[in-house]
Amino acid sequence: MNRQPVIAILDVGKTNKKLFLIDEGYNIVAEYAQQLAEITDEDGFPCDDLAELQQLLGDFLQQIIQLTDYEVKAVNVSAYGASFVYINAAGEPVFPLYNYLKPYNPDLQNRFYSSYGGEAAFSRSAASPVLGNLNSGMQLYRLKYQQPDRFAQVQYALHLPQYLAYTISKVPVSEMTSIGCHTNLWNFDTQEYQAWVEQEGLLEKLPAIVPSDAVYTCEVHSQTLACGVGLHDSSAALIPYLACEQEPFVLLSTGTWCIALNPFNASPLTNDQLQHDCLCYLSYQGKPVKASRLFAGHFHEQEAKRIAAHFGVADDFYKHIKTDNLLLEALRQRIAPATNDVLNDVSVAAFAHRQMTLFANATEAYHQLMLDMVAQQVHALAFVLEGSQPLRKLFVDGGFSNNPLFMHLLAKACPQLEVYASQVPQASAIGAALAIHTYWNTQPIPHNLLKLTHYDH
Repeated sequence: MNRQPVIAILDVGKTNKKLFLIDEGYNIVAEYAQQLAEITDEDGFPCDDLAELQQLLGDFLQQIIQLTDYEVKAVNVSAYGASFVYINAAGEPVFPLYNYLKPYNPDLQNRFYSSYGGEAAFSRSAASPVLGNLNSGMQLYRLKYQQPDRFAQVQYALHLPQYLAYTISKVPVSEMTSIGCHTNLWNFDTQEYQAWVEQEGLLEKLPAIVPSDAVYTCEVHSQTLACGVGLHDSSAALIPYLACEQEPFVLLSTGTWCIALNPFNASPLTNDQLQHDCLCYLSYQGKPVKASRLFAGHFHEQEAKRIAAHFGVADDFYKHIKTDNLLLEALRQRIAPATNDVLNDVSVAAFAHRQMTLFANATEAYHQLMLDMVAQQVHALAFVLEGSQPLRKLFVDGGFSNNPLFMHLLAKACPQLEVYASQVPQASAIGAALAIHTYWNTQPIPHNLLKLTHYDH
């Protein structure tokens, strides 16, 4: 019996832990998913249960190796970033998998930035705003000073994607997409580690940097596999577009946070961009990707609930609303647009300032919510277009790509761009598979990997 060749991708999000089997045509042929209950760290702050996560992924792999329909040729990892696993000489975790949302000690944070050039200068070279534990390098700094005896036991600090790959390959490595995700570790000016990493004696705890497409041969339940080194999920989600699109583009990845990613903008971050929550990632090719963030998915969830409660309709009422151009024009005539002060706040919805008494029904209110959200999104998008190579394509993936009203308004607001809704199911998993394509796939990368719907201006 001929078994179908596939790659297994461990895709670890904050909420869902998944395993996908992907065939040589980049179709997802099987999926396993589970949620794990959080535990708490030594301070009582919620965090992922690392032991349970490792057990779950081991169980996933054991199950798929035993499948009779598929031949697993390789395995790779896509996982959330900004989180370290600290292992000792025996390869065992020394600390919990700390939650990057955990508040950072303000005195320690002030000490760091005052020691290393001040917030403005350091943030510019690190290409990230000041984000506390979300700047994962700050976790190393924190543990060195707050728990020095325990920290001395750490041989290597591995970002989560690389740790999960390490549990399979047994090779500890550092990798560019994880190093480059707002960690405070990388100097985007000099393209090397920040000077503080060596000055604090932390360089020895970071294993050698390898290319994002590196592969090691490993044994999994007596089967030989090619094992990738893992990628940061946001950067992995960009890979299908970089692999398939020949022209420069900007990608708007939509979800709880809507992140605009421009891989064709190598200009340094300005102070103004940093103050408006812009940052840079590193692509799997090691190149800077300028990004802006907007809490738009959260805005939509909260404000849609507020509309539903006021007008006494179901929470999912918006799923049945069709674009009404006459209503949109009437709202533009009647209601003043949001000011720049409102648009600049990436964490508060412009629509939150609107009173429900302005609207006759939920349909009117929802059309105004979308007008405000798109205005905020276009404002955020402008930061990554500034200083960019010329480009004319905007791809939108994730939840809002399925919202015709959002897409219609975005296309109208960006007449200089061709706007496409894109469907790449499980883009971060597909990206992790593409990163090591040549090691497991005998076929060329399909031309139709991106499913695009064009929206007219």
